[in-house]
Amino acid sequence: MKTSFDTQVETRLVRYAEIDSQSDESTGAVPSTASQFDVLRDLERELNALGASDVKLDAKGFVFATLPATEGKESVPTVAFLAHVDTAPQFFACGVKPIVHRAWNGADIVLPDDPNKVLSVTTSPYLASKIGDDIITASGLTLLGADDKSGCAIVVTLAEHLLTHPEIAHGKIRLCFTTDEEIGTGVHHLDLDELGAAVGYTLDGSELGEVTYETFSADKAVVRIEGVSIHPGSAKDIMVNALTLAAKILLMLPTAKRTPDTTAGRDGFIHAYALNGRESEATLSFILRDFEREGLQSHGELLQTVCAAVQATEPRAKITCTITKQYRNMRYWLEDDMRPVELIMEAMQNAGVTPKPNPIRGGTDGSQLTERGLPTPNIFCGSMNVHGPYEYVSVQDMGKAVEVCVELAQLWAR
Repeated sequence: MKTSFDTQVETRLVRYAEIDSQSDESTGAVPSTASQFDVLRDLERELNALGASDVKLDAKGFVFATLPATEGKESVPTVAFLAHVDTAPQFFACGVKPIVHRAWNGADIVLPDDPNKVLSVTTSPYLASKIGDDIITASGLTLLGADDKSGCAIVVTLAEHLLTHPEIAHGKIRLCFTTDEEIGTGVHHLDLDELGAAVGYTLDGSELGEVTYETFSADKAVVRIEGVSIHPGSAKDIMVNALTLAAKILLMLPTAKRTPDTTAGRDGFIHAYALNGRESEATLSFILRDFEREGLQSHGELLQTVCAAVQATEPRAKITCTITKQYRNMRYWLEDDMRPVELIMEAMQNAGVTPKPNPIRGGTDGSQLTERGLPTPNIFCGSMNVHGPYEYVSVQDMGKAVEVCVELAQLWAR
């Protein structure tokens, strides 16, 4: 069923998706890529044109804006709605060509720039519930970027609706667009005093009705291996090949119930996502994930044990394993006050959406924000099959997310 918001969210998502904004953890810059500013500047212009107040793009890659409280609601809690502009580094994300499959009839969707890639209900079961919806995909060579440009489209459409309908009662609303969510570094730089909110909501979920107040906890691990290099013709008993030691570490790590492809539900994992180097030196990059602190710690200890065991076999090498914190399960803090979550569920019911609480096997900006003191659960934005070429989003799911946010703003104004 089409909502009054469908045209706006579709138009915005298509426009945002066409702008390159992939993050890159290797640069060390803030934000990590200059291209993210292209989306941020577009959002800044749009919010100014809509009449939002206090619109600001800062040097660290945040766009802020304010929707002033309606008369008589100046004292209710300030609510922030957030979305991130970067797209995932795991797959090609430059030159995205969004395609709108109007009133999709349920047939397989062949992605035209690579006809071997076919989106179907067989491999994407949720898609079966979207017959009749307008489905947006990329062309087959890139991801779409609905994670999280659909969230951006929803937040801007929410702003447009509230600004053009002053009769809808709401407190002060802050909008914030962030960078580098996909590499877990963006909101680390967000000044919560400048945001000035009592509660936040990220629009970064998946299927219709999803409510997230529980996420993975996450650490990053980097294993550095220093070998001994020499001309291979005279290498006997001298060379220590760092690549060989890296392979040993990977082979010694258990795979059953410890890697992403062998786990589901509440199981955590150790995921090796990058190997770089040569015979003299090599680097292995891992992400460690678990819903519980104890599980996350056990993944790190296992990796360190394996590295120590390989080190013991070759004392001429030097192997270091450095584990750094990324984010923690937002449930640890939200369970002390579930009102932000309860109001999401009430808002969904008011909008005719069945709430679906869902612990996600990932994280959001809200994971870090909640730990820092700003309760920030996550709301669906429709993006599915994210981080790859089969990514898609239902326009109608995005439209419903706007309805939910309108209801939510009114509930906080009670």
